[in-house]
Amino acid sequence: MKGLDNRGARHKFRIEKEMEAGICLSGSEVKAIRIGRAAIGDSFALFKRGELFLVNFHIGDYPQAIKSSQHAPRRERKLLLHKKELSRLSGSVQRGGMTLVPLRLFFNARGIAKINLGLGKGLAKADRRADIAERDWQRRKVRLTHNRAIGGDD
Repeated sequence: MKGLDNRGARHKFRIEKEMEAGICLSGSEVKAIRIGRAAIGDSFALFKRGELFLVNFHIGDYPQAIKSSQHAPRRERKLLLHKKELSRLSGSVQRGGMTLVPLRLFFNARGIAKINLGLGKGLAKADRRADIAERDWQRRKVRLTHNRAIGGDD
């Protein structure tokens, strides 16, 4: 598995800072992620008792695991960051009204599960419409210049 991306996060949030965090997982969870049974689309990070947890992150069952060692699919999973990073993020979330959103779940070169978190501010509907209009204009502009370069009509 190359990685699991949360493509919707960049449409709903303006990401100002990204960071990599470790994630506490059980054996059946790691194996389930490796076979592609994970979804991070609706998840977010939340501070509880001075620690950071990933909430609403779904990891499906691993079929080969025995029933007694199966995990709960939507349990809160602890994220691992240095204390300085945690305090900095906590301040940004509390004071700035920011949200911690998972952007990508992947395995590093050593085979350890990591998650890219984005510190972002939610976009209003009007902001999203403006972004869509801007992308549409860029596409049309490329098409127009391409047609002129090859001698076609507009």
